[in-house]
Amino acid sequence: MAIKDIFLPLASYPTPTTVAAIEKGVAIAGYLGADISATAVELEVPAPASPFTRAFVPGGGAPVEEAPEHQKSLLNSRQMLEAFEVAAKSSKVGHTRTIAPCSAEDMAALLVSRSRLSDLSLIAVKDYDGGQEKMIESLLFESGRPLLLFSEKSVDKLSNSFDHVAIAWDHSAQASRAVGDALPLLQSAKVVHILTAAEKSTPSLLESGNALVGHLAKHGVEASFKILKIDGSSVGKVFEAYVKANSIDLLVMGAYRHSRLREFVMGGATYTVLGHPPCWVLMAH
Repeated sequence: MAIKDIFLPLASYPTPTTVAAIEKGVAIAGYLGADISATAVELEVPAPASPFTRAFVPGGGAPVEEAPEHQKSLLNSRQMLEAFEVAAKSSKVGHTRTIAPCSAEDMAALLVSRSRLSDLSLIAVKDYDGGQEKMIESLLFESGRPLLLFSEKSVDKLSNSFDHVAIAWDHSAQASRAVGDALPLLQSAKVVHILTAAEKSTPSLLESGNALVGHLAKHGVEASFKILKIDGSSVGKVFEAYVKANSIDLLVMGAYRHSRLREFVMGGATYTVLGHPPCWVLMAH
């Protein structure tokens, strides 16, 4: 299925999504021929109550003035959406924009709900940001839609197209889902690398990788397969090094999490890539 509808959530507090990241998101929507919908989350923060303010509120209830955090969030939301509007009109990309008032506790649920009516969510990642990681995790595991992630810090180094694509392949359901979601991007790519990270090559790994080469060929995608030796490193670091050494524009991979005492903990490779995406990353669960 072609990608025609992209969802772009924008962080407004404490640090807003940068204008450069917004412009890059609009540019990639234009490359894909898709419309893009931006939602800036206006963080609702109640002002702290005090005996002085209660004296002027009927019944001694909570004060009516806005908290400074809310004022900053609203201002950031307006400025981000203005930048989004300018970028979208300049690029002639179909677009909509909205401000969504929401508490911090309800933000993830709101964004998950909105993302379910899009083909994918586009996320500007702030490096190793704990608060944002929780939001991204919710979108990954609860929306049913893939995410297209990119580093806000490294936005100036990102390509505006997906000519060179790598697939992180391990024959899992997650990786298979990611390949299926990325198929329109694979079909338009010039070069596609299928990569499996392992301690050593085995017949089963070779069979799986070559089978994916054959499957993609039926969809008009010419791909190559290679096993990357881990050699004491981590899977995430191995893929990161390959991306940098081979000028990969887009990495396609499945997302993992493990159950631990009723908490969900992201798998190592997933966390490494989410913490600082080495390029554009399409991730699905």
